[in-house]
Amino acid sequence: MARVYNFSAGPAVLPEEVLKEAAAEMLDYKGTGMSVMEMSHRSKAYQEIIDEAEADLRDLMNIPDNYKVLFLQGGASQQFAMIPMNLMKNGVADYIVTGQWAKKAYQEAQKYGKANAVASSADKTFSYIPDCSDLPISEDADYVYICENNTIYGTKYHTLPNTKGKILVSDVSSCFLSEPVDVTKYGMIYGGVQKNIGPAGVVIAIIREDLITEDVLPGTPTMLQYKIHADNGSMYNTPPCYGIYICGKVFKWLKKMGGLEAMKAHNEKKAKILYDYLDESKLFKGTVRKEDRSLMNVPFVTGSEELDAEFVKAAKAAGFENLKGHRTVGGMRASIYNAMPIEGVEKLVEFMKAFEASHT
Repeated sequence: MARVYNFSAGPAVLPEEVLKEAAAEMLDYKGTGMSVMEMSHRSKAYQEIIDEAEADLRDLMNIPDNYKVLFLQGGASQQFAMIPMNLMKNGVADYIVTGQWAKKAYQEAQKYGKANAVASSADKTFSYIPDCSDLPISEDADYVYICENNTIYGTKYHTLPNTKGKILVSDVSSCFLSEPVDVTKYGMIYGGVQKNIGPAGVVIAIIREDLITEDVLPGTPTMLQYKIHADNGSMYNTPPCYGIYICGKVFKWLKKMGGLEAMKAHNEKKAKILYDYLDESKLFKGTVRKEDRSLMNVPFVTGSEELDAEFVKAAKAAGFENLKGHRTVGGMRASIYNAMPIEGVEKLVEFMKAFEASHT
């Protein structure tokens, strides 16, 4: 069967080239006579895989030497607890709530200290990013937290908040490596890899060294301490070996594609094709305020739930998978991550035009 155009929000489409390489190495990785799935994480061959993955990621993102790169498990959702456990030294943190994942992080943080929602876009179903230029940042806040790209709602911070000198912690799960980023603007930047980088099961955390200390909340489990993972090179326990191996291949693919500047241009071109059509369509409408649109996740609706359902069904039959919107918002959503080819977006728009013509 031919490959479909997979618009899933995550786990999501991976570069075909990477999948073919992994398939070729499935039974014998570089003459070891075994798959990476079967290999000891304490072996020389695996140490090279994880070291190279980190080196390539540092190269791609220009990560300064005073930041640690950690390959962790538990997804972004486990970080919702791990962040306050490790970083809430004063017991206070400010959260900007721009969607379901920021809201969940904010609610989780309330278990560990005083979490303040200093801004929110809940009033308009998270369809915009609030003005973050002059927020009531708490004087004793340990950090300010954002979810930079909101997968469900299709919004993106195009300007980082003014944190008034407090460190910024950002969940970049759904925009990871989609464009260049200045790591020095963050105390911590992290994300699950299953949207733009690899298979589910790995979360990458990039944390400034001075924030990684033994001074954590009482009762913090050993496995939830950044210092434990940093001191052990992400090898305190068995890491998600195969997932990290695929991430490493994706980093190499990104470098080959020209790095993050090239990916940004590629992603802007793709997103423009879809947004331009949505802006002129009589049937389909985008749901996000124009200046806050994401390059990665594009939600849209017809205005009729029945018609939305009909469209999703027809699209699936035509080879466009996973276009149904998140259960909390309905409608449709096209996730067009790095590995989605431009051709996939062009063909989707062609299909949408034909559907519109037959329904208006």
